[in-house]
Amino acid sequence: MGMKIDWDRRHCARHGHATYAPDETPLRERLRTETGFGEAWRCLRCGDFVLGEPHGSGPADHAPLVPRGKVLRDLFILRFLAIERAVRGVFIVLVAAAVWKFSNSQDSVRQLFDEYLDVFRPVFKHFHYDLDHSPIVGTIQKTFGYKHSTLVLVAVLLLAYALIELVEAGGLWYAKRWAEYLTVVATAAFLPLEIYELTEHISWLKIATLVLNILAVLYIALAKRLFGLRGGRKAFDEERESASLLEVETSAGVMV
Repeated sequence: MGMKIDWDRRHCARHGHATYAPDETPLRERLRTETGFGEAWRCLRCGDFVLGEPHGSGPADHAPLVPRGKVLRDLFILRFLAIERAVRGVFIVLVAAAVWKFSNSQDSVRQLFDEYLDVFRPVFKHFHYDLDHSPIVGTIQKTFGYKHSTLVLVAVLLLAYALIELVEAGGLWYAKRWAEYLTVVATAAFLPLEIYELTEHISWLKIATLVLNILAVLYIALAKRLFGLRGGRKAFDEERESASLLEVETSAGVMV
């Protein structure tokens, strides 16, 4: 059997507990206890009693909605995807900058490339490798034939794509619902292009990226109940509210 992660205690260990003192006496007594070291309050996330004053107080229906259980697991996965998109966004920005720089110094780069090609041609020929018919060299030489305006357009499109990735990353990190929609729509839109690239050239990196993006689309759409799936926004909000320990205590009939 695999080890089961206790997301509640894991989060509390890293970020601290969340305690609350409700005004309603029956519920207040259920969440408070006396110890030899003073009063302790039950954490709304992990359920453990914590020494010291509560972090907040007031009516039960004003208590903070504390993420716990499945919500914390979903947040962990969303933040993993946020980091992946942030890294990809930064990489695309660097590529766009390189294309922009190349577009403004195309002739000098071509000249430098030809000089290096002349130097390395005899060396590779010694090992029976023809650089003049190399697919990599051919691809590089093709780029020298692109117009300046075409390269500028490519750089702009890459920057726009990078911006989408970085916006997704920021929104996913804070679990914003609009970011989840944006991620699903944008990722799904590029899936056909990724599949087409695999038909041109197969690599483990491309396969891994495609699988990750497909899983991300399915997971976010289903787990976050987007586009009306599994009851939509209403069912999603009800699930979050029912995950609050204070809500559980209230619904269990402690209050009169």
